[in-house]
Amino acid sequence: MKFWSLLLLLSPMLVSAVPTLVQQVDTSKDGLVIPYQMYRLDNGLTLLLNTDKSDPLVHVEMTYHVGSAREEPEQTGFAHFFEHMMFQGSKHVGDQEHFRLINEAGGSMNGSTNQDRTNYYETVPANHLEKVLWLEADRMGFLLEAVSQHKFEIQRDTVKNERAQRIDNQPYGLVGERMGELLYPRDHPYSWQPIGYVEDLDRVNVDHLKAFFSRWYGPNNATLVISGDFDTEQTLAWVDKYFSSIPQGPKVSSAKPQPAKLESNRYQTLVDTRIRMPMLYLSYPTVWLGHEDEAALDVLANVLGGGKSSLLYQELVETGKAVSAGASHYCGELACTLSVWAYSNPSKNGSLVPLKADIERIIAQVSERGIKKSDVDKAVTELRANLILGLDSTRGKSRQLASGQVLKNDPLFAINAWRQLASTTPEQVSAVYEQYLHSKPQAALSVVPKEHLDWQAAEPNYETPQRELPNADQPPQTELVARAVKDDFDRSKMPAAGEPVTIKVPELWQAKLGNNIQLQGTVNNEIPAVSIIMAFPGGQRTESPEQVGVASLTASLMNQGTKQLSSGEFSEALERLGASVSVSHGFYTNLINITTMTETLPQTLALVEELLFNPGMREQDFEKVKTRTLESMAQSRHQPSWLAQQAFRQLMYGETRMGLPDEGQAELVADITLEQVRAYYQRYYNPANGHVLIAGDLSKSQAEQDFAFLTQWQGEVPEISAVEVQPQPAKPGIYIVDVPGAVQSVLRVGRRALAQDATGPFFHASLMNFNLGGNFNSRINLNLREDKGFTYGANSYFTGNRDAGVFLVASDVRGDVTADAIKNILQEFEQFKKAGPSDAELAYLRSSYSQQDALSYETLGDKAGFLLQLAMMKLLPDYLAKQQQIVAKVDKSQLTELAAQWLDPAEMVIVVVGDKAKLEKSLKGLHLPLYDFTIE
Repeated sequence: MKFWSLLLLLSPMLVSAVPTLVQQVDTSKDGLVIPYQMYRLDNGLTLLLNTDKSDPLVHVEMTYHVGSAREEPEQTGFAHFFEHMMFQGSKHVGDQEHFRLINEAGGSMNGSTNQDRTNYYETVPANHLEKVLWLEADRMGFLLEAVSQHKFEIQRDTVKNERAQRIDNQPYGLVGERMGELLYPRDHPYSWQPIGYVEDLDRVNVDHLKAFFSRWYGPNNATLVISGDFDTEQTLAWVDKYFSSIPQGPKVSSAKPQPAKLESNRYQTLVDTRIRMPMLYLSYPTVWLGHEDEAALDVLANVLGGGKSSLLYQELVETGKAVSAGASHYCGELACTLSVWAYSNPSKNGSLVPLKADIERIIAQVSERGIKKSDVDKAVTELRANLILGLDSTRGKSRQLASGQVLKNDPLFAINAWRQLASTTPEQVSAVYEQYLHSKPQAALSVVPKEHLDWQAAEPNYETPQRELPNADQPPQTELVARAVKDDFDRSKMPAAGEPVTIKVPELWQAKLGNNIQLQGTVNNEIPAVSIIMAFPGGQRTESPEQVGVASLTASLMNQGTKQLSSGEFSEALERLGASVSVSHGFYTNLINITTMTETLPQTLALVEELLFNPGMREQDFEKVKTRTLESMAQSRHQPSWLAQQAFRQLMYGETRMGLPDEGQAELVADITLEQVRAYYQRYYNPANGHVLIAGDLSKSQAEQDFAFLTQWQGEVPEISAVEVQPQPAKPGIYIVDVPGAVQSVLRVGRRALAQDATGPFFHASLMNFNLGGNFNSRINLNLREDKGFTYGANSYFTGNRDAGVFLVASDVRGDVTADAIKNILQEFEQFKKAGPSDAELAYLRSSYSQQDALSYETLGDKAGFLLQLAMMKLLPDYLAKQQQIVAKVDKSQLTELAAQWLDPAEMVIVVVGDKAKLEKSLKGLHLPLYDFTIE
């Protein structure tokens, strides 16, 4: 076992000095840039500032150059575990206070860990910037004073629950872990996943965690990015005040690339009891992040499996040999891999043997086909569009700046990587194909259902070596040297917020076309792009009982191209424009979502016009779409969360359309014909009485010209009946959906409630729920996650549509505490029903709601979504001001009365998806009616 020693001596207090400016970038020749100023503190902290005055908010992102790749092979999961611990309070910040303070400010926050870095981020109204910097500095400099064995134990349970929920209890959840073990030797840092192994978490204690913090969480191993509406001089003064006195940690050396090396093909098989569709996953070792061949390999992956026009999609999915297929080139700091994956159709021949042969044939044919300039051009255009759309938010800009600086010492690394891609030649792509793929060894994982081991692509020939673990718990052999912080101010005093920001609802324009087609938009030219939603009356509510699922099937078929352009050709045309067009459906509408660069808007809308007026609707496409839909529906029945959601819906709404799956019922979908789909399209893709919602770099007058083509639609305007809502059919009690062998239980607890509204009973009920289960610091989440360690997370909410709604609690819990979790939820209902929120909780509610709209309109997608909300709910923009008035006036008695109305434990329907054999006895102990339930 390798251990490090901390040689850092107690440092004298660092002399406070204004951060030193080391670099400034404002413009670029090609116009693609994130303007920034880079500063460095004496203790090594790197600060990047990006000023963006377009919205009254700031995004703060602290990134530490430590991920799972910095862990020891026998102490995996520490980086991710520490991400959890960083939210558990510090010397001057109480338990759970970090979440509470950000939520109270109307902000959002989270953290994430990957193999190479860990980041923590907050987006808040701009007047709370100083408070966020105080919070981040406190956990950097004063975390260990607040860490305890108790907190350690609770978060260890939380991480175990997260692993169970996201990996062990999920179909295909173990694929990433198995591929890492297959590609790399046991001591390679990429051979394990950031979540780590449970046995490692079980063998360590809080002292190991403290040692990890002391080694990696110094300011010299961190980059702080601030993007948004701030005063530069004031921000520099705050950063200096809160961070400069934190001594640096041990020196951190740059990680050395360690790409995987395979001498021959490696084959393994993963038997997954939670799947229906077999999966084949192939990986080829390549280079590392920033290598000169990376761009050419990105192009190669795009050619192979980067979309519907790719070789794999066209030859496997379009021909029906696979349900889906793709490829990507993923790069980390130490290594990159080019991976290919495909799912075979179990209802035909589910064997992965012919699928593997087809994939290898397609890869081999690249040698004859060659790489064309058009291949490179398409990849360049797609990536450029993605980069531009990423500049639409302070978070997107911060993430790029932080990742580039931390991993490659270049804040604009992503943009510079695109420039390298833009200069890549077809010859370079052909060269990397020959060097890294053509006839080269591969790591191949077959994922098959338990009953079909014979479907594996090849006999396993590689056995993952056993992990060599210490015989017993060992103390960290690390000298914990305190990094004393000496200040000339009182850190225990939390900074006050500045003057409240002025929240401006986007300025809207309206117009009308033809047969009552409503155009609504907001002009925004921060980036040269446009986001559009076309919403036509239709959706699930218009399906007949014999054709449940036709709306979903029609939308899927609409995505298969036009009469003139096949699915692949249509997709390629969009990719070459840097655009995306997606057809979908909701309960009330059929939707076309469009995102495009402003410069290619005319060409994109020409494709949209062709798609809307002349969809392909080909027989072969219809059969392919139906097959994929039916296979997806069958696979859903192996997904515990889907089973819980669908069981609850069915119990709430019965056999009405609201109670059935969005995609329909398999037995009915199987009988739907192409003629019925064509008829549904002709009737319910009529723009009449529809809405076109536009956010971006497009004026009202230009929009009226650009969307005039909608008035050419020929067809009778459909009459749509009102939705009939039936009473809740289910009796209160516990309904068990049996999943033998499940490692967790998925819970849904609730009842029928209210139809959605913006300022009426639904909104008031949602306010009541805020402190019960509507935020991280709510009673239910703190009880089940932070106090008991039962779950990775729990929340409650009111949800619905214009005609009906429900109240529910959702959580995935450890199987052995299922009954206890239900008991605790019902107890929380009872307590809240009797007394309602405390005075402190009411103040928390008001504070959180008062400023949260500052974050609501930042991106083009946010703005388009706001317009859709106005259109669907028939609202005026002033509804937000009315909501604020309600929040300011609502009192404890009103919320308590609502709690008494909706939180009666005796009225609750409880869905449990889990292992009945293990759960039944404890569930009977709750003395509630107990029913077996089967999804129909």
